[in-house]
Amino acid sequence: MLPWHQYLMGVLFVLAGMNHFRKPKLYERIMPPYIPAHSAMVMLSGIAEMILGFMVMNKNTQSEAAWGIIIMLLVFLSVHIYMLQNEKAAMKMPKWVLILRLPLQFGLIYWAYLYT
Repeated sequence: MLPWHQYLMGVLFVLAGMNHFRKPKLYERIMPPYIPAHSAMVMLSGIAEMILGFMVMNKNTQSEAAWGIIIMLLVFLSVHIYMLQNEKAAMKMPKWVLILRLPLQFGLIYWAYLYT
């Protein structure tokens, strides 16, 4: 049986992925302009988050899922940096919250690494 926190990670990623379909405009607004096809990328990243979330909750696929999550979180760093640089993308979040999200991202990467 997997530890409870591994299931928690999986559920969080599945829910986060589902949110891409509930509020796609929100995600499109925070994407840097150099990323093409914002709408398609939001949908693809949502699907990827859901698939990886389910995979990390399976002993047979947890390692591949963890590496996929790590790669995805590293790619998402560009979004967090863009939100720091662009007032519209920041969605009126305080600067300190945007800054705090960067180390949080590395905490999530470490959390995923535990399952490799």
